[in-house]
Amino acid sequence: MTQKICITNQKGGVGKTTTAINLSASLAVAEKKTLLVDCDPQGNATTGMGVDKNRLEETLYHGMIGKAPVKNLLLDTSIDALKVLPARVELIGFEVEMMSRAERNVALKTLLAKIESAFDYIIIDCPPSLSLLTVNALAAADCMLIPLQCEFYALEGLGQLLDTYKRIRKGINPRLSIAGILLTMFDKRTNLSQQVAEEASRYFPKLVYQTRIPRNVRLGEAPSFGKPIVLYDAMSPGARSYIQLAKEILNGRAPVSKRAERTP
Repeated sequence: MTQKICITNQKGGVGKTTTAINLSASLAVAEKKTLLVDCDPQGNATTGMGVDKNRLEETLYHGMIGKAPVKNLLLDTSIDALKVLPARVELIGFEVEMMSRAERNVALKTLLAKIESAFDYIIIDCPPSLSLLTVNALAAADCMLIPLQCEFYALEGLGQLLDTYKRIRKGINPRLSIAGILLTMFDKRTNLSQQVAEEASRYFPKLVYQTRIPRNVRLGEAPSFGKPIVLYDAMSPGARSYIQLAKEILNGRAPVSKRAERTP
């Protein structure tokens, strides 16, 4: 059965796209048929997989407004088991064009339903906002994975995100659960990273993944070469961390739903 995981946090710069790209690639090298859906008008997940956005004729936008069959939008990657559903700046127009339509919240869910049986995992990269596109991603997903950077004010805003999660569960997608919180930009040498990790575990017990994504130069370089870290430098700490995260997910860690609603 296909598992659809939405990578979301309304804060920017927390590692959402890095996680979407590298988790997708790590699942694919584990021989799981994986689709990476770029649901951000910035299209960073698209370019991070080596796709030239300027040469695309149709993108996710055309699929979501009903002007292109979704099968025509899927692109191959350097990993046989991984495909990409690309995006670029015209995706901004989706919110304007769909605002008055009754189906505006479930356009992505409807689109993905036509192809999801072909994949083991669908990873959805969200924009850094609680926009209509993010609502669509949450409506389409089975669970949400929340990257949390190990920096000052890291936990600020999580309450708002969890409130949105509860509203989505109540009104649009009652099956939505929380896969977990992923600590990113972790530096074991600093007290701040250790403090954020401790606070996250204290406030969100049983939600925090054991895997922690380190600050890693090679991880930051990989997108400029259009490659996931497992292809750019498979031996780097960043690559090993995302492979470990994929193993956690493949080992069937149970997503959390009701427990999160009781968390302070």
